[in-house]
Amino acid sequence: MMASIGEFDPLNTRVPATKIEVTVSCRSLLDVDTFSKSDPGMYELLFGRTEVIDNTLNPDFVRKFVLDFFFEEKQNLRFDDFLGQTFCTLGEIIGSTGGHLERTLSGIPGKKCGVIIFTAEELSNCRDIATMQLCANKLDKKDFFGKSDPFLVFYRSNEDGTFTICHKTEVIKNTLNPVWQPFTIPVRALCNGDYDRTVKIDVYDWDRDGSHDFIGEFTTSYRELSRGQNQFNVYEVRHIRTARCKKQHVTPILVLFLTQLNFTVAIDFTASNGNPSQPTSLHYMSPYQMNAYAMALKAVGEIIQDYDSDKLFPAYGFGAKLPPDGKVSHAFPLSGDADNPNCVGIEGVLEAYFQSLRTVQLYGPTNFAPVINQVANCAAEITDGSQYFVLLMITDGVISDMVQTKEAVVNAASLPVSIIIVGVGPAEFDAMEELDGDDVRVSSRGRLAERDIVQFVPFRDYIDRSGNQVLSMARLAKDVLAEIPEQLLSFMKSRGIEPRPAISSSPLPEVHRHI
Repeated sequence: MMASIGEFDPLNTRVPATKIEVTVSCRSLLDVDTFSKSDPGMYELLFGRTEVIDNTLNPDFVRKFVLDFFFEEKQNLRFDDFLGQTFCTLGEIIGSTGGHLERTLSGIPGKKCGVIIFTAEELSNCRDIATMQLCANKLDKKDFFGKSDPFLVFYRSNEDGTFTICHKTEVIKNTLNPVWQPFTIPVRALCNGDYDRTVKIDVYDWDRDGSHDFIGEFTTSYRELSRGQNQFNVYEVRHIRTARCKKQHVTPILVLFLTQLNFTVAIDFTASNGNPSQPTSLHYMSPYQMNAYAMALKAVGEIIQDYDSDKLFPAYGFGAKLPPDGKVSHAFPLSGDADNPNCVGIEGVLEAYFQSLRTVQLYGPTNFAPVINQVANCAAEITDGSQYFVLLMITDGVISDMVQTKEAVVNAASLPVSIIIVGVGPAEFDAMEELDGDDVRVSSRGRLAERDIVQFVPFRDYIDRSGNQVLSMARLAKDVLAEIPEQLLSFMKSRGIEPRPAISSSPLPEVHRHI
């Protein structure tokens, strides 16, 4: 199976935020071999390839993909071989529950090609390596006409109770007392730098047809394996297994926060945008290209949505007169349902935005505080670090309620909230810079904001001169989202919130074992 990544860096200025290790498994692959099972192999076109595993429809690939992760960019991945193909983004894998993402393979019409499973984990800074050798005594005899052909499979444990494969030994033919060759493995691969993390080792009897017989298993840790250079560790589960481990130097683990992002959109419906039916309007709905509001929404939203598991996004408008009585609202749901402001996916937000342009009257003034306070009220209910709220506000003009907005920002700065403001059109946005606290922290009534939570940018600074909308959107998203991870981390630190373990509702499927 071949895989490729599309990483887009229009400004050529990326600094890797972190490295992510992606493990790949498949289940129920399509069997295309006549006299045996398929031999799946997944190949990475640009940065590596997995091994080919003979005679199995449920492969767990040992070889990993290590990728630089950029939160602010959409990193597209494609995986394919002669058995099937699938697409996803790196953000979708990282943002999925428990770091596990399942996708259906497609490629042969009318055939079920199987399921591909991705597991992502951020790599620690540990650079240690371990050299070890294992041997076993009196293993079970599994072959009818001879002894067993044993090999070992190493797995590291995950927070959700699943295990990720990290090493396989060679097969030792026709013996119940195998001595495997010494091998060297990065400690990062074995336990990601956590010496007390459970390591599970399975013992199998190799069979040519791929239906390897399960002999037994035992658990240990790197700390136990590295007790001493000349000492033996003995583990007994079903049989006695002894292991030698040569100890290398030690470094601490890097811990992570696992947080669900909640994305909310607020769009300016004031009259200064112009009549939506006219081409001069910033809200003009051209059949040939997106307007600036739609571009900003799509650019930011398509990246954020990978980290929002339910893909339900509250979307509001402000500064419009609503039917039937013409009352002005500064936080009306684009869905038209006051009890349910959620839209399904970014496409759902766009549809609701276009529909609202047909039903409301653009008016004014440009008030930010009501929407900010609404999101802040939601964030105030969940401050344990499990949820973080990102509000995208798109506007064409100067804020009318600056005093109230500054107070709303100062209040929200103590909550798990970040605010992105994108200015569209030719207006001067000098007053907006007051909210972006990069240089001077926002204050209200003598109170300083606890954190810098506002990022303001004028969209015109990112417009590609050749008219390439894709390039313009990528530039915008890269800049406005770059501060979100640090803002999230600053909230966690300000509240003394410790990293939370991932919780998975769907553990990795297991292959049937012969015991």
